[in-house]
Amino acid sequence: MSDFDIARSVTPRPISEVGEGLGLRYDELIPYGRWKAKVSLACLDRLSNRPRARYVLVTAINPTPMGEGKTTTSIGLAMGFCRLGHRAVVTLRQPSLGPVFGIKGGGAGGGRAQVIPMEDVNLHLTGDAHAVAASHNLLSSFVDNHLFHGNALNLDPGRIAWPRAMGVSDRALRQVRIENSAGVPGRRVQFVITEASEVMAILALASDPTDLRQRLGRILVGLARDRQPVSADDLKCAGAMAALLKDALCPNLLQTLEGTPAFVHTGPFGNIAHGNSSILADAIALRCADYVVTEAGFGSELGAEKFFDIKCRVSGFSPDAAVVVTTLRALKLHGGGGTVKAGQPIPAGLTGPNRDALAKGLANLEQHIANVKAFGVPAVVAINAFSNDPRDELHYVREHALAAGAVASAVSTHWADGGKGAEELTKVVVQACQGPSAFTPLYPDSASIKQKIETIARRMYGAAGVRYEEQAEAQIEAASKLGFSHFPICMAKTPSSLSHDATLKGRPSGFTVPIKELRILAGAGFLTAVCSGTQLMPGRDGSDYRIVVRRKGWMEGKRIAHRRPNQTISVA
Repeated sequence: MSDFDIARSVTPRPISEVGEGLGLRYDELIPYGRWKAKVSLACLDRLSNRPRARYVLVTAINPTPMGEGKTTTSIGLAMGFCRLGHRAVVTLRQPSLGPVFGIKGGGAGGGRAQVIPMEDVNLHLTGDAHAVAASHNLLSSFVDNHLFHGNALNLDPGRIAWPRAMGVSDRALRQVRIENSAGVPGRRVQFVITEASEVMAILALASDPTDLRQRLGRILVGLARDRQPVSADDLKCAGAMAALLKDALCPNLLQTLEGTPAFVHTGPFGNIAHGNSSILADAIALRCADYVVTEAGFGSELGAEKFFDIKCRVSGFSPDAAVVVTTLRALKLHGGGGTVKAGQPIPAGLTGPNRDALAKGLANLEQHIANVKAFGVPAVVAINAFSNDPRDELHYVREHALAAGAVASAVSTHWADGGKGAEELTKVVVQACQGPSAFTPLYPDSASIKQKIETIARRMYGAAGVRYEEQAEAQIEAASKLGFSHFPICMAKTPSSLSHDATLKGRPSGFTVPIKELRILAGAGFLTAVCSGTQLMPGRDGSDYRIVVRRKGWMEGKRIAHRRPNQTISVA
């Protein structure tokens, strides 16, 4: 059965019933039809005296075009907790429309480990991303309108840092020229994908409506000609931006195929953004359950590092354990067992027995275990198994994970078997959460910008050093002078390698990370260091995906990334 057929074979519980199971009142749910709802932030005050749940992060090794199943593992683990008698919630990131229609596919999970309605998760959901884009681009329009009407703030057009945002992958928008009139010169502007925009980051990190409004007001639009910062508050735009985000701030409540509550809120893109679900979704979930499973984007050196160093620093929540997801075929790819492209057949060297490639690829897993342990958090390795995986190789990876420092390792078959297939993994995660966890960020706030970048590059990536291009040097100096050196760092680099070079698989060493620019996200409260070659607006791949209308169902078939060129994505 396809993911679509599996999802449609289940009759969801009414969302009011899902909310009631969490202890949420009827008037604390804002229904969007029968199967999804937003949760009013008013519930946080009422739930504040409840004990806080155990907090489990799901991360992974460096991803491959085949997908390692981080989302399915998060969903399967949450369902596994429920099967064993625990109250559990999974908090996921909402997928972007850009990759859904091009290079990656949906973000609702797959097989027997899905969040439903899966078509809603992948297509708009409750419209949060559109509200983010409208809020972001409203500020963009205010900037150009201010220039048109005389530029009273004396903004330097050459130092305007605020881009525009679009929710669809479009490489043509990476650099565009806009024209004005009345003597205002045209200028070049960039687009970023909506889910990786600063407004999305602010939505994810805001603790309440007041904090949201204040963060929006602190957005650095650019510099005046006297090098003084100009903010969204200076342009009198932040209040209107906050109004557009009023409903988007409330987390979205859905459910898994087995009825386990699921929050799906804020954006992905852990390679260029912080790539985590919202603090508010986690805050509500932590007061409504025994265990909360949350997912971070891409590998541990990206999404997990940002979860620890940015999200936890802001929220004050401490994780009890982290699960590192891997597969035999991904380890073999990192060990030189073959290459694969999205939509192309997977070579036998990755799917069949290949102990040599597997042994070499385990070096990548070792780094990710070390990354989690660097934050003082117990690491559990989850081997997402396929039906034809050699049993001796699964055992080999389990034993190697323990030798590399994981507190436990388990094979999981949640994709095929749902929560039942994750029971072994769930049991070892429960044990890990009962053990000691001494979470601490990787670097102190007081470290310099370069010290923070170099700490991440050396300890998370295994780099020999960092090289700064001339533009980055100037931007680092400017950020320090403006008083932003205490901000944490959000690295933007390829997710396909521990390094900045997507072709370097396994556990490379001796490389130097090149930083081409530093962006100040003053509202979000972090600095984005962009590696050379990294794009903030993705492009679609070369496949021709056709969208057609059917009478029944939505998004038929498996993940889009596994389709052949010219195949059809069916929507109702």
